[in-house]
Formats: sequence, structure tokens, C-alpha cells
Amino acid sequence: MAKDQDILDQVNNLVAEEKELRAQLQHREIDESEEHQRLRALEVQLDQCWDLLRQRRALRETGGDPGAASVRPPDEVEGYLN
Repeated sequence: MAKDQDILDQVNNLVAEEKELRAQLQHREIDESEEHQRLRALEVQLDQCWDLLRQRRALRETGGDPGAASVRPPDEVEGYLN
């Protein structure tokens, strides 16, 4: 079972990877299509992490078990924006 800090650590790792990708693109170590594809995947993973943290917080605030929160599928998490 993931804890909030574990999820935040994952967020930090994903953000670091995003910065590294942007630096690699700037130095022409990767091409734009590689960067865009991986950045999109990172965005989805970040959205899933934030969604999981929100679920955990809501459960905790309503007396529920934060451990009951689960990672939702990308299409569900990304569908919130539509």
C-alpha cells in the first residue's frame, strides 16, 4: 500500500525526468517526437499520482481508509479535463 510520501516521491521523480527530457531536447540529444511521446506519458502518470493523492485525502477527511484509494486508468483520469 502506497503512502502519501511514496506518491509524492514518485511525483518528484517524474518531474525530474521531465526536466531531464527537456534538457536533452535542448542539447539535441533526443528528437522532438521522442520528447513529446515521453512527456505525454509523464503527464498522464503525474495526473494519476495527483488523483490518487486527492482520493486519499478525501477518504481521510471523511473518516475512510486512505488505503482504499486506487490508481485510476489513464482514460478516466484524463477524462476529467473534458
